[in-house]
Amino acid sequence: MTQQLHFSTDKKIRLDEFLRQALPAQINQEISNSKIRRLIVAGAVSVNERHTVRPSFELRGKSEVVVELDLEKLFYEKQPDDIKFEVTTDTVLFEDENLIFINKPAFFPVEQTITGNRDNLHDAVVRYLWTRNPELRNPPYVGIMHRLDRETSGVILFTKTRAVNKQISEIFQSHSFVKKYYAVVPATSQLNNGTKVETGTQFTVEMNMGRLSPSSQAAKWGQTKDGQYSKTDFKVLRTITVESKQCMLLECTLYTGRTHQIRVHLSSLGLPLLGDTLYGGTPANRIYLHSCELTCELFSVKSECPW
Repeated sequence: MTQQLHFSTDKKIRLDEFLRQALPAQINQEISNSKIRRLIVAGAVSVNERHTVRPSFELRGKSEVVVELDLEKLFYEKQPDDIKFEVTTDTVLFEDENLIFINKPAFFPVEQTITGNRDNLHDAVVRYLWTRNPELRNPPYVGIMHRLDRETSGVILFTKTRAVNKQISEIFQSHSFVKKYYAVVPATSQLNNGTKVETGTQFTVEMNMGRLSPSSQAAKWGQTKDGQYSKTDFKVLRTITVESKQCMLLECTLYTGRTHQIRVHLSSLGLPLLGDTLYGGTPANRIYLHSCELTCELFSVKSECPW
């Protein structure tokens, strides 16, 4: 059963930190950092009557915070069929004293979730670095700079020192990274906007994106009037057969990094990703999306197409 919890504060403090301090007394039990972050990202928290989905949002002056909370759902999460994975030299795409790039497999989460006991890529990178330096008394630092969905594979970046976090974060925020993905979609000769499709065809999708689904349901995003701007370029590379289905392999270049951006943009054209049933795709063994390139003025790291 969902209940509303109301808080007032005049502190200057991050939203996630404020809830970390305030929530336990209200619900009479401890709550992990990952659960608090999930609540915020899911749209269950509003500040001064406006939904806020950034855990790092800073409260300033008089703030009225409302949390919509279902305790039964909060402390229960169905365990998905995550694979077992360990980082090895073969899965490290590039590493220096400050950065490490991993070739992430599908069906492996990037970070800890609400359950608090799922293995994840962040912890796997920590284990890998610690195994190489067993003399360390404490786990080595590993910073998460961006994320990939659980079923998305390919290039992902972690930092190894806090000193470079600000620089890397600024590169992401300024959209100075070139981020490319491979996507598999059903073969077609024409988009729903009338564009003819063949090998070499290029097209672009631009829209304002926001969350469409209620916070209590699986997150679904789409075009909204007051959403955030998003833009993706697409190019048809070739036709391929995947799971006995005739498909096209696309190269996707992101100019922005909105949640589910490629999935929403392709669905809007009538080309949902193979396996992406949330956005109208045909059921398959996975969602066929692969992060293939992450490039900026400092480095260029690529991962080969797995299909």
